[in-house]
Amino acid sequence: MLAAGFLLAGLVGLAGWRSRALTPGGALGATLIGGLVFGFGGLVWAGALILFFVSSSLLSRLTNARKAQATAALGKTGPRDFAQTLANGGVALLMALAVGFWGHDSSWYPYLTLAYFGSLAAAAADTWATELGMLSGRQPRLITNGQPTQPGVSGGVTAAGLAASLAGGAFMGLMIFSLIQAASLLTTGQWFWQDRFLLLVLPLAGFVGSLADSFLGATLQRLYYCERCQMAAEQAIHSCGHPTRVIRGFSWMNNDAVNFLAACAGALAAILLSLPVLLS
Repeated sequence: MLAAGFLLAGLVGLAGWRSRALTPGGALGATLIGGLVFGFGGLVWAGALILFFVSSSLLSRLTNARKAQATAALGKTGPRDFAQTLANGGVALLMALAVGFWGHDSSWYPYLTLAYFGSLAAAAADTWATELGMLSGRQPRLITNGQPTQPGVSGGVTAAGLAASLAGGAFMGLMIFSLIQAASLLTTGQWFWQDRFLLLVLPLAGFVGSLADSFLGATLQRLYYCERCQMAAEQAIHSCGHPTRVIRGFSWMNNDAVNFLAACAGALAAILLSLPVLLS
């Protein structure tokens, strides 16, 4: 299973690199995560990961032209690299390793599965909110105090972006539920309706993860300011080549760290929201 997983993940990573959705390092990260997810988690886990990657890449490609200027100025442009891949898929990787250690028959398995699905829902919700929210035409406002902020700056939200985050989580919930039904029909010949609670839990978990991303982006994430361009930036040297100054946040809290913690929030939310079902 591991060998087949790494082969499949390698092909997906290669396709991502050839389509310029991933850097070579990003393709390596996708192969590492995908191989372990398929090998330890199985087909449903692998299918969910592929659907997240493909849908997010297509969405980014469709909206890239209209948001390129804002993201380039902030340092958010270009294909995903190794760190960005791990930031979005790190929780999924950890859950796959945990399943490999404890096994599918462990009492921990339902919780690990929910955490895995929740992390993907959060990553999808954040991606959809970022990609579609920046196209709304309305000025974003900081999630903490409602003050207007520069488009593309972490922590800024719009009504369209919030709606898109719910849609992203709902998309993953529907796709994951469909994958579970397909797997059940192929293996048992029967539907598996018991998991229909995922259709509600995963959109909410994704939304929680997206809100966590915005909150951390507005409070703890390192943000810089370029005096020459009079613009916010997320790197010490602005895209214009001029040094920037720090205006908030911790040095270790970059966009990748925020994305990882948001995925953790989505994973935890999926577990907590599912407790009434798990304990019944």
